[in-house]
This record gives sequence, C-alpha cells and structure tokens, in this order.
Amino acid sequence: MSVVREAAVAGRFYPANAHDLRSQIEGLLQAARPCQASPKGIIVPHAGYVYSGPIAATAYAALRSLRGRVTRIILFGPAHYVRLYGLALPSAQAFETPLGRVPIDVDAVEKALTLPQVVINDAAHAREHSLEVHVPFLQEVLGDFRLVPFAVGEATPDAIAEVFELLWGGPETLFVVSSDLSHFHDHDTAARIDAETTQIIESLRFEDLSGERCCGFKPIGGLLRAARNRGMHVRTLDLRNSGDTAGPRDRVVGYGAYVVE
Repeated sequence: MSVVREAAVAGRFYPANAHDLRSQIEGLLQAARPCQASPKGIIVPHAGYVYSGPIAATAYAALRSLRGRVTRIILFGPAHYVRLYGLALPSAQAFETPLGRVPIDVDAVEKALTLPQVVINDAAHAREHSLEVHVPFLQEVLGDFRLVPFAVGEATPDAIAEVFELLWGGPETLFVVSSDLSHFHDHDTAARIDAETTQIIESLRFEDLSGERCCGFKPIGGLLRAARNRGMHVRTLDLRNSGDTAGPRDRVVGYGAYVVE
C-alpha cells in the first residue's frame, strides 16, 4: 500500500464530492435523536449512508461534546474481502476521504504490532468499507484526530480484548466498532432477532454473539470482553433496519447504535 490509503467506496457508500458528503453528514446529525453521552466506545453500522446513516448518526451526534478532547480513534471492523487470521493494520501513514487525510497513529501501530495476533496486511484494507465509512463521520464530528484502523479476522474475544487493553489510553482515546446486525430477513423477523442481539450486547454476553446475529461479532466481542473486565456497561441509542430507512421491508439489514460507558 502507498503512503496514503485512498478512499475505496466514495461515490457508492457515500458521496464522492466533499460538499455533498459534508451536507449529507450534517443533515443526518441534525436529524439524529438527541442523546447525552461521554463514551469510551461506540458500536455503529457500516452500510451505505442512505441505509444505515441515520442510525450511525445517533451515536456520532453524541460525540460532538468530545471534539477537541478525543484525538485518537481506535477503529475495528470485520474483514469482508480477505480471509484473515488475527487483526490487520495497513502500512499506510494516512487514510484519505473526500474530506481530507487522517494521519495514522504510527506509535500506536508499532505498539499494537508487539502482539502476535496483530499483523500488517494491506490487502485486508484495500477494499474494506466497514472501516472507511466511519472516517468521514469522525472527521466532521471530531475535527483533527489520529487513526488506528484494525481489520478483524479470525481471533478470539480474549485476543481482541488484549488489543483494546493495550491501546486503552485516557480520555483522548475513543474506540469505534463497526458492525451491522442481522441480514436479509423480513422486517419483523429482523426486528425480533436484533432486539435479542441488543439484549446480548447490553448484557456484555459476548459468548452468545455469532455471525448470524452481527457481521462484526468478533470485534464487538472483544469490546464487550474488555468492558466486562473494566466494569463498564453498554447503552442502546438506536435500533432500526433498512426497512425503516431506505429499503424494502421483505429483505432487510439490521442496524444498531450503542455506547460503552
């Protein structure tokens, strides 16, 4: 990978034009349900903005008060396109979106690479949307920050939680975990399954998560494992699906927004 990881899904998952992108994000944030939160982590969906953007915006709107305080984002998302063992970081020194470049926290990358389950794998990042779609939201809400992006493959909750613990930091560090919920059920079936999954997440029962419930169940599991270790709790901010936003109701994808406090 070159020095810069260029945007791969601009123009598909979100607008490629900076003005249009900023306008869409601001519209989503203004329409979001108001919520007071000062989280250590959030769980947010990663579909195209027209589908999951309203739900993701509920969590991102809650971060507005953290602008200027949070300066490092540790981002985790499932690897969709490459079979991967462990967690992968890119060799790039910046992520680029239509809103500009975000520097990679090189020191944090070097620290994470001391763990055997963490590797450099550019192929895992080249096309990955589960990480990229969150960066414009973060740019708009937080302004300047450094990024540590992990594509997550086959790894245990304990192995992933070890990465969280290593990079836990202080109030300058926020964890963002990317995941959609159930896939391709009818609206009412998805709503029932996603409500069950939400109860599991709120109860920190990472052992009961699976790929049928959420595509990012592995990074969610690592976050819940770390949260349990630290006596933290999870609160649900929003729970809907694509049938509630922009898609048909006979075949939907579920979306949830959660904060870890």
